[in-house]
Amino acid sequence: MAAKIRLPVDGYVLAIVLTAATAAVIPARGAVADGLSQAIVAIIALLFFLYGARLSPQAAWAGAKHWRLHLVVVLATFAMFPLLGLALMPLVPQVIPTQLYVGIIFLCALPSTVQSSIAFTSIARGNVAAAICSASLSSLLGIIITPLLVGLLLQSEGNVQISASSIEKIVLQLLVPFLVGQLSRPLTARWVERQKRLLSYVDRGSILLVVYAAFSEGMVSGMWQQLEWLDLGMLLIVCCALLAVALSLTTLTARLFRFNKEDEITIVFCGSKKSLATGLPMATVLFAGGSVSLAVLPLMLFHQIQLMVCAALARRYAKRPEVAEG
Repeated sequence: MAAKIRLPVDGYVLAIVLTAATAAVIPARGAVADGLSQAIVAIIALLFFLYGARLSPQAAWAGAKHWRLHLVVVLATFAMFPLLGLALMPLVPQVIPTQLYVGIIFLCALPSTVQSSIAFTSIARGNVAAAICSASLSSLLGIIITPLLVGLLLQSEGNVQISASSIEKIVLQLLVPFLVGQLSRPLTARWVERQKRLLSYVDRGSILLVVYAAFSEGMVSGMWQQLEWLDLGMLLIVCCALLAVALSLTTLTARLFRFNKEDEITIVFCGSKKSLATGLPMATVLFAGGSVSLAVLPLMLFHQIQLMVCAALARRYAKRPEVAEG
């Protein structure tokens, strides 16, 4: 039997890249773009409704008692990362173009990802219950904290639209559907559990739609013509450096405060990642016109890097002897 070929790039990330390439060749324009925009609002609301319907309150509360762990993750997500982003400001615009720096700050202000944080914690034999609670808490806090952070850190950027109406849009599009999903669990929980494969298509398909719309806007507005290959190379270096520093600091913090190995794993994976699923819908509200495509580019690149690095790190954690646990 022939051996299976394993791609060095995550299949879903490859789909995102192909979607962006399609938008570069066949961008949505005019009435098609308007219809796509309305469809995205609906499907993102559906996506967060399903997040709410999927998340068991019992599983979340089981990890809620680890308040020290959650505090470390929240501070890493909403304090450490923004400070790292601000530390890059002296490189603008000589090394990092202003448009990409806006995207880096947006990346640094985002909440932690939910699915992959939990998945990698599970693979590494970490505290899964705490990971569920911590990642979910980060995601909910991000709905309010992220736009406020972006507005605070990018006050001088005219293409960032932070206002009461922007926050209201985010709450209505993300938080309200999530809460409705939670309330619907008595009726929908069993069906959601049986339809995990189908719901994963909604999850991933919604992100692909947002990517296509964002890159279409960038092509139509001519934003991509402002970038050079050297800029993309520098962005790659910055994303790798951000992840390396985040992984190092979360590991050192967990050991400094003497968390056990399982909690350390949870802190490392929940505190070092950024959410593509939350970031892309938010970007469509916070950024004007074609600037969306450049604003989400650092996030898309960081997402791919974090998947590859954290997958290797999770396998390394998983190889530790059983007797080392607890």
